[in-house]
Amino acid sequence: MHGEYKEPGHKLVVVDLDVADNELRNVRLAGDFFLEPDDALDRITQAIDGLPADSPAADIAHAVTVVLKPGDELFGLSPHGIATAVRRALGHSVDWDDIEFEVIHGPVVSPMVNVALDETLIEDVASGRRKPFMRIWEWDSPCVVIGSFQSVENEIDWNGMTEHGVTLCRRVTGGGAMFMEPGNCITYSLVIPTTLVDGMSFKDSYPFLDEWVMEALEKVGVKATYVPLNDITSEKGKIGGAAQKHFASGVMVHHVTMSYDIDAEKMLDCIRIGKEKVRDKGLRSAVKRVDPMKSQTGMAREDIIAVFLDHFAAKYNAQPGALTDSDIARAQQRCETKFNTDEWTFRLP
Repeated sequence: MHGEYKEPGHKLVVVDLDVADNELRNVRLAGDFFLEPDDALDRITQAIDGLPADSPAADIAHAVTVVLKPGDELFGLSPHGIATAVRRALGHSVDWDDIEFEVIHGPVVSPMVNVALDETLIEDVASGRRKPFMRIWEWDSPCVVIGSFQSVENEIDWNGMTEHGVTLCRRVTGGGAMFMEPGNCITYSLVIPTTLVDGMSFKDSYPFLDEWVMEALEKVGVKATYVPLNDITSEKGKIGGAAQKHFASGVMVHHVTMSYDIDAEKMLDCIRIGKEKVRDKGLRSAVKRVDPMKSQTGMAREDIIAVFLDHFAAKYNAQPGALTDSDIARAQQRCETKFNTDEWTFRLP
């Protein structure tokens, strides 16, 4: 059995192994990493050899960590990376190349329907009715979308919401509030099997899943970096943020919202941004929290989206996909039974 894994910021790790009597046997570890002293390699492979074949990544990484000595030097190599390569060799963890992707743009629906689609389409992927996909949202009206665990009272200024005709909905993922007007930001949902991030911490999975968009941003002239846990920023300021949710079905959604031409004053009329949040990010004023891509690229939003779609499709050999009227109708029904109810929206009042 053969598995490979290149952890973001690290070197390639290659694992070959056998399984006998439900135990890992004949473990061989290789790659272009650096490791000192040489006998550390023997200690690591011996620690893995004999583990149960169904060991979770955390147990494999722990077994490796236990045998490391204070003087050991690992360059481009980590216990987590080794564990992921082992899991891939066993077929419990997949790579991007193992997934047949679709890329979807739109259609134009309400923000709430977009939020509902992040639940209904996941059910379709889990059942095999739809392939994993990356979908860029389009919406028809202004909305503030709050995170699954945010308090409405703490986040929303109803005077501003009423003045600007902005609605409110709550999404299934965690993270912070998103101020969304048609054409003012770029939001995408990535729906994948959780085996793609098998063994990864949430902190590691965010930049791993957004590697493609960081490359696409560079193509349009934005030199972006990740600020843990989930912020995407550039030398000129914050661009956006990510959020995700893992479902029991073995499928997850990871989505990102990036500002394009945001109206910061209107946003601040609608969203309460506490002093602690601003202070924590080392910012002088809340108005400067979000830096639009329009000012950095000079490109039209649709042209940036075209680069994103093309880059994802080329990088992961994804095919064009689309949503059907039935998909939209199902999401609208889910709005009626969940996302447009007070029980959901105000579950944290």
